[in-house]
Amino acid sequence: MEIITSSRSMTEWANSRLYSRETICLVPTMGYFHEGHLALMREGGGLADYLVVSLFVNPRQFGPTEDFEKYPRDLERDMRLARENGVDVMFIPEMVDLYPPDFQTEVRVMELSRPLCGASRPGHFDGVTTVVAKLFNLVKPHVAVFGEKDFQQLAVIRRMVADLNWDIEIAGHPVVRESSGLAMSSRNSYLDEEGHRKALSLYRALEFAAEQASGGATDPTLLEKQIKEKLAGLSGAEVDYVEIVQADTLEKSKMINHNSLLVLAVRIDGIRLIDNRMLLR
Repeated sequence: MEIITSSRSMTEWANSRLYSRETICLVPTMGYFHEGHLALMREGGGLADYLVVSLFVNPRQFGPTEDFEKYPRDLERDMRLARENGVDVMFIPEMVDLYPPDFQTEVRVMELSRPLCGASRPGHFDGVTTVVAKLFNLVKPHVAVFGEKDFQQLAVIRRMVADLNWDIEIAGHPVVRESSGLAMSSRNSYLDEEGHRKALSLYRALEFAAEQASGGATDPTLLEKQIKEKLAGLSGAEVDYVEIVQADTLEKSKMINHNSLLVLAVRIDGIRLIDNRMLLR
């Protein structure tokens, strides 16, 4: 596995692959790999001749009171796991390389970035789209893989690629869960044993909603209210949002149907966790 740390070297490597008519898959990450990341890598390895994994904890997608400084990091472990899962290149750029002192450009997807996480984390998706645009320009992938756990992020990236006419396939990978059902996240490492137990309330809320929808429930407002009440009764839980939206547009569902997606964000003992699922399958 090759380690590349400069933007210039990354572009030179990518150009040489393109000159040889070889294809590239990119998996963008912020590191501290778990099984969800590794699943993206394994999928990406089968989609192109070369698999590149970027590792960059992007400050522009963290708010001023969020956890940028304490975000979990373990570079040696990440490099070992990447190597074991078939990664050809790890791109680990320096902060000053991606954001020099005179940096002043931003990429924004206006409408899809507004609701849900965009409403509670102003500027978050502008940071995501800006850094992903830079990674696309440097790595020059034919395909990029993103997890469906961050469903809104996936939708925003797909919109950006379509709007900017990039010839890049965006592949979504299903949510990867722990054996308990908890969606895998680097932030799960912040939770103690009791916090993990509480965090399972997110998965139980998704399962409850799916059962109600399968049983004939059609009113999204009523179902959202029931879920909020269940979560509000849990000590240490603070609901950010619980919404049933249309999966293709992220607009609020007027009636539960086969395009209805339940998305939720909940703080468990101060740790913000997100999850989602289609209500009817």
